[in-house]
Amino acid sequence: MSKKNTPAERLYNGIVKENPTFVLTLGMCPTLAVTTSAVNGLGMGLTTMVVLALCNLIISALRKIIPDKVRIPAFIVIAASLVTMMQLLLQGFIPSLYDSLGIYIPLIVVNCIILGRAESYASRNPVLPSLFDGIGMGLGFSVALTCIGAVREILGAGELFGFRVMPQSYVPFSIFVMAPGAFFVLAFLTAAQNKIKINGEKKGKDMSKIQSGCSDDCLSCGVSGCCGHSFYGASDPAAQTKKEEG
Repeated sequence: MSKKNTPAERLYNGIVKENPTFVLTLGMCPTLAVTTSAVNGLGMGLTTMVVLALCNLIISALRKIIPDKVRIPAFIVIAASLVTMMQLLLQGFIPSLYDSLGIYIPLIVVNCIILGRAESYASRNPVLPSLFDGIGMGLGFSVALTCIGAVREILGAGELFGFRVMPQSYVPFSIFVMAPGAFFVLAFLTAAQNKIKINGEKKGKDMSKIQSGCSDDCLSCGVSGCCGHSFYGASDPAAQTKKEEG
């Protein structure tokens, strides 16, 4: 196993280098819709992580069996089966979270993070790295949603995970627990990320990974697990041949 595919590297990649929300800007629908509180954000993130990790595991194990022409429908069937199981488990054991997340639980099936990692990484790599790639991406998604939900809950309700953290004299900004609040918080966190990137570049650090998810053009990309492999490499034989020759 190369250093690029070690469990630790896959976890760090998903949480920091290619964070689905802050770097690749994927899964924006649940990110903006369910993060009215830290609990909802954490719940959606962890639910997605379980589905993503198991989906990567199964797809990687079956990658040599699934015909190339039907790989996308096969990925969707696998994801749909796992999401259905998670939906029933949440409905049975955590009904309050199930009610809070609502329609966004079944919509995990078509989350671009799930299909993106299945196509670009799990279908081309061994089982163990694929499992940790799914866990890393899921943890990165969970961290992002929890951070957004925490900021919105503190500013919009004066609470964090349901506990009062602001003084009684604090007047909540109710707009932060409404739809526009999600855009405001995401914009603020993205701006903070921009600041970190600019400061890093001024100090001579390589900040190319931040906000791009890619370090080079897709045809000559050599980054293992890069999303570009899915759309400009494996699905395009000519592009794949050119990349291999390069």
